[in-house]
Amino acid sequence: MLSLFEIAALLLVLSAILSWVNRAYIKLPHTIGLLVMALLSSFALLASEALFPALSMTDTLQSALGQIDFNETLMKGMLGFLLFAGALHVDFAKLRSAKWAIGSMATFGVILSTFIVGTGFYALAQAFGVQLPYVWALVFGSLISPTDPVAVLSILKTVKMPKSLETKIAGESLFNDGVGVVVFTILLAIAVGSTGSADAAHAVADAAHGSGHGGTTVFGIIELFVVDAIGGALLGLLAGWIGYKMMARIDEHAIEVLISLALVAGTYALAQRINILGHHLSGPIAVVVAGLMIGNKGAAFAMSDHTRTALFGFWEMVDEILNSVLFLLIGLEILVLGLAPDFAFITLLAIPLVLLARLCAVYVPMKVIGAFKEFTKGAVPVLTWGGVRGGISVALALALPDNEYKPLILTATYGVVIFSIIVQGLTVKNVVQRSVDPTLL
Repeated sequence: MLSLFEIAALLLVLSAILSWVNRAYIKLPHTIGLLVMALLSSFALLASEALFPALSMTDTLQSALGQIDFNETLMKGMLGFLLFAGALHVDFAKLRSAKWAIGSMATFGVILSTFIVGTGFYALAQAFGVQLPYVWALVFGSLISPTDPVAVLSILKTVKMPKSLETKIAGESLFNDGVGVVVFTILLAIAVGSTGSADAAHAVADAAHGSGHGGTTVFGIIELFVVDAIGGALLGLLAGWIGYKMMARIDEHAIEVLISLALVAGTYALAQRINILGHHLSGPIAVVVAGLMIGNKGAAFAMSDHTRTALFGFWEMVDEILNSVLFLLIGLEILVLGLAPDFAFITLLAIPLVLLARLCAVYVPMKVIGAFKEFTKGAVPVLTWGGVRGGISVALALALPDNEYKPLILTATYGVVIFSIIVQGLTVKNVVQRSVDPTLL
């Protein structure tokens, strides 16, 4: 049994070594390179274990990974810091100018994608003789539909595109996480309630996002959205304003960096503790709003040039370190996930299904609100291909209760996420170059 310090040391050492190998020899984008090497290392270890079982080469690593609760580590640990770091760099004026496009994709788009993926996944399961209830197929649709802010923001660093388009992709990914988890929570409660106890559904929903007990009536769903999303935004606005005022009173970069750290940790923890009508607030939405406040109003009016450089540099470093560990973990998790090879064909077919749903989630809201005139030419293919899935989907799949449907959903989720990060992440630059007017790049 490894200690917490030893597990952290192991992950940091592996991240540093693989990052160096990638930078020195392979030269892939940083996080994608880490994921690829972690996956290859995992497959090599599994092959070695199969060929030479007496060596027990994977025991130490599997023991360490087995002690890490991926869902808890990401959703209630890393995510708040990663979202805040990403939100710091988003221009609020550009975000506000694209509010209808971002809002429609982050809400209606997620819901539409959930039902398209869920219906298609149900049909695939039936075609392959797998008896998957429709509501459980919708659960898969809900956890795979939101784009992952961590993965999206990481990949955007490697791609040059028009600022207006970058803002839409980043803004949507920052806000659709909270909406997606609410949809996931509701569908999970219905699914477990139809096949098991409602208490189990509530317990898993709490584990997934701290979202408390949510009703499955229309009123209960509206109530959950209002408390979770709007409540989280208001908390983030208040916390960000307090942090801004504290920073404006002093000029000491070390203390202001400390304030920003406390702002993230305190806001995220408080969101999970506040209970309104049986629901908790959205921690992700709260820290995104706080990050926008500090990154825009705070940077402009509450920081000297030296403090601004120090604070943004610190959060860039935090972002790089946590991203490195997260993408390493995604690659290594294959050692302990217990994926089901029997579902390989369904997983492969789920990839184009998710991409089709993403296309609809981008195109339909834009067509409905008549926002194409506001878009850069070629925006739809870029938004579709750039809608990368990541660790949040894996974390939600791992939060599902153990039953006969979890292996299929977990395997399909992991397959879609790996394809999304590696294939879409490595080729989105080409899609931008082919779709967008070169004079805008």
